[in-house]
Amino acid sequence: MNLGFYILIFRYTPMIGEGTGWGQYQFFIFLSTTLFVTSLVQTFFMPNAEEFSELIRRGDLDFALLKPIDTQFLVSLHRMNWSSMANFGFGAGLLVYSLYRLHYMPHPVQWVLYVVYVACGVAIMYSLMISMAAVSVWMGRNQSLYNFWFYITNFSRYPMEIYRGTWGDPLRWTFTFVIPVLIVVNVPARLLVKPLEARTLAVLAVAYTAGCLAASRWVFNRALLSYRSASS
Repeated sequence: MNLGFYILIFRYTPMIGEGTGWGQYQFFIFLSTTLFVTSLVQTFFMPNAEEFSELIRRGDLDFALLKPIDTQFLVSLHRMNWSSMANFGFGAGLLVYSLYRLHYMPHPVQWVLYVVYVACGVAIMYSLMISMAAVSVWMGRNQSLYNFWFYITNFSRYPMEIYRGTWGDPLRWTFTFVIPVLIVVNVPARLLVKPLEARTLAVLAVAYTAGCLAASRWVFNRALLSYRSASS
């Protein structure tokens, strides 16, 4: 349905954003990258982040803390939703089809960097998600925070060129430098479509990935320090 929506849009315009270069099949590469990132997050991390508040409420977090393994690793990956990988397969098919229609084959180095920066995008999304899940220690149920996470990450689904003008420029600045969701998809997609424009963003993406992972680790550990076991 999402793909059909954009096919309908491109029936009436040759590209999204005047002069940006995101034509139909270039944007479909962007869309397939979005599917890769979101499917990986929803497969490996989303079920566990949603369950974290229940672990606290039921007292099951006590058992995770007692196990001889890193607690954040355990609560982040102990359950997986493999049905979400269907979007990954669909994204792969869309990517191959779009490159075929563009008569373009990226250099092997571009493919390697593409995989690396998709992983960076997943890491940034995971960092935001696990940080919000950790807030459950203080707030109990935090469903409103998950809704907030979905609203924020929606901004990552579009090329940053569309954020222009009175309201667009502040949004682009905020979601690039403060909450770096715009670089999640924009960097790997650009590495395939227009790599020269991605050089500065690529450096920024590595720095923000490391920063987000470190910040989420601090938030999670700080939350555990405030946790009181069910038996206490």
